[in-house]
Amino acid sequence: MVSSKNSYSGLFVAFVVIGIWASSWCLLMSFDVSEINNLLLLPLIALQTFLYTGLFITAHDAMHGAVFPSNLKINNFVGALSVGLYALFDYEKLQKKHWLHHHNPASELDPDFHNSKHKNFFAWYLYFMMRYWSWTRLLSLMALYNVILFTLHIPEKNLTLFWVLPSILSSVQLFYFGTFTPHKEPNGGYKNVHCAQTNPLPTWLSFITCYHFGYHYEHHEHPNVPWWGLPEIYQKQREKVLGTQT
Repeated sequence: MVSSKNSYSGLFVAFVVIGIWASSWCLLMSFDVSEINNLLLLPLIALQTFLYTGLFITAHDAMHGAVFPSNLKINNFVGALSVGLYALFDYEKLQKKHWLHHHNPASELDPDFHNSKHKNFFAWYLYFMMRYWSWTRLLSLMALYNVILFTLHIPEKNLTLFWVLPSILSSVQLFYFGTFTPHKEPNGGYKNVHCAQTNPLPTWLSFITCYHFGYHYEHHEHPNVPWWGLPEIYQKQREKVLGTQT
């Protein structure tokens, strides 16, 4: 089984993700948006969205001790840093809620699940976000936005296009590939204890969509495996299933 235990691989990958996000953020904040072709803005926003998603996935791995298992203090520091950069989330509170999700998937105790009323994508997403957002954090983000705007003199358009918008879009990306698609009740009901299903995409597409978060059954089966190890788990599971069918 793939694991980052007793290895610096998880820590290295985490700092690569954080470093690329930070470099991209600084670079995009220095651009003169008025001189950028509007057609180029869309891929730049998409890239920054993908990097924001990477921050959250890194924090998610840390919640499972997969960033640096041999030293949980460093592991949790990286997780707190990642989720703080993402949107000033409280790492410990997120971690508690996430383990509630793993222990009680698709139930009334699952903070990620709908309430049997908000089942369609948009209603479920709004219900999901309401359970994770708070006025305190929203006001803190607004204050930080204005501090950066007036002290660093970064153009408001840059902050909106490359900070605010990507962070919101990444929440949609994470929700769709990490909650809605894998935990939506299939026809005939849930078929495993995790109430989860995998999105069987090719490895390259799985990475682009959400850092292999679509291999969701495999994640619930092996929560200590980092995101970059999930394709191997998925392939082994697939080979096992194909072997039983021959």
